Amino acid sequence: MAKQPLNPNASSRVLEQLRGKHVLITGTTGFLGKVVLEKLIRAVPDIGGIHLLIRGNKRHPDARERFFEEIATSSVFDRLRQEDPDGFDTFIDERVFCVTGEVTEPLFGLPAERFRKLAAGLDMVINSAASVNFREELDKALAINTRCLDNVAELARQNAALAVLQVSTCYVNGMNSGQITESVIKPAGEAIPRSTEGYYEIDELVRLLDDKIADVRSRYSGKQLEKKLVDLGIREANRYGWSDTYTFTKWLGEQLLLKALSGRALTIVRPSIIESALEEPAPGWIEGVKVADAIILAYAREKVTLFPGKRSGIIDVIPVDLVANAIILAAAEALAEVPRHRIYQCCSGSSNPVTLGQFIDHLMAESKANYAAYDQLFYRQPTKPFMAVNRRLFDAVVGGVRLPLTLTGKVLRMFGHDRELKILRNLDTTRSLATIFGFYTAPDYIFRNDELLALSSRMGELDTVLFPVDARQIDWATYLRKIHLAGLNRYALKERKVYSLRSAKARKKAA
Repeated sequence: MAKQPLNPNASSRVLEQLRGKHVLITGTTGFLGKVVLEKLIRAVPDIGGIHLLIRGNKRHPDARERFFEEIATSSVFDRLRQEDPDGFDTFIDERVFCVTGEVTEPLFGLPAERFRKLAAGLDMVINSAASVNFREELDKALAINTRCLDNVAELARQNAALAVLQVSTCYVNGMNSGQITESVIKPAGEAIPRSTEGYYEIDELVRLLDDKIADVRSRYSGKQLEKKLVDLGIREANRYGWSDTYTFTKWLGEQLLLKALSGRALTIVRPSIIESALEEPAPGWIEGVKVADAIILAYAREKVTLFPGKRSGIIDVIPVDLVANAIILAAAEALAEVPRHRIYQCCSGSSNPVTLGQFIDHLMAESKANYAAYDQLFYRQPTKPFMAVNRRLFDAVVGGVRLPLTLTGKVLRMFGHDRELKILRNLDTTRSLATIFGFYTAPDYIFRNDELLALSSRMGELDTVLFPVDARQIDWATYLRKIHLAGLNRYALKERKVYSLRSAKARKKAA
């Protein structure tokens, strides 16, 4: 989608509404949190202050120390360091405030008075902390994706003017099919009671889950306990209509906040599958291996060539910078408008769909033509095609091939050959990835983002340019073939360079 010429007299409602405001962000050690932080620093210079809740660890018990060593070192800030290094350092010194705390502990682990002062000094909290492990132990997933939101709600209870923005996921949709709107999601499985205000009553369900967790803990220990808690999470998620523990507990978190913040300012932003940046801070910027990338990497390393999937299904991918922009737009609106509950989905499926088949074909074409350009991703030119087949055929092929290979491997080991057959290891990798991600490659739903596009339009011409959220600007062939693969190769598969703001200041003083 071509960008329109900008009216020189246009003003930014976002910049006006965020001027002087103090925002607390959780989850800035994560991928999305870093991009939100970078965009606020670079694009909203008049913000009053950015407060970061960061857990201390053994190496860096103090939040600010950990910020300098683990967050400020990220390549996400390369653009800021190159364009205005002094301004970046000054902003960090004067407007970034680090709070040592843990999202899952009562009051973030802070003394009551410190928590009260924190709440009183804020205008907004953006909660992007989460466990995105699809097969997390149920107790851990509940702690970070559901229960920790009690602390976020408590901030709002102690400061009635505080606006809350919760980063959720489009996949709270679970196993529902069809057009998925920006609304409270009804469970696709076993019934859960719904309140007259629209949210679902989860207190009794969470108590039931706690009882089941306690029962598992009473009977198992060690690695077996971990596995049983993972299995319990998947089983309970499936029971109520979700494919995995992550999306189930994120849905529970939405319900907790909708109830706790009744009558207050709450915005829920749901991204779909977040991938590398389209443009900002740099095309292709990414950190770590995301959902689709695990499969891409396994194919590049010649471990996976067959996967369960629906080629005609719309795989909803959204670049991280569009998600960060959606969060900032929604934050600005919440600070300026009448307090109420709002839900926005940041996605591509309804406005600029790409099917799984097209997604695969773009990546296959690029890997075949230019594999040598991605030296960290492809060790050599792929020789086999990547095929997506329906789940029944996939299970038949993998199960049918694996059994005789397993028997062959046992025979070889009897004769002193200890190495597993490579093809057997690859089948196990394929089956493992299919167990985790297979649901996402066979979509029967389309996520809609009409409300988000309307928000962008309301904010005005300049903010549409400064904070774009519209997926129609994505050219999928260019993004997947040239931007995303290059980003994976450059950022996700290489060690990041070491950078220290403190050492930079020391060098400047010495000079």
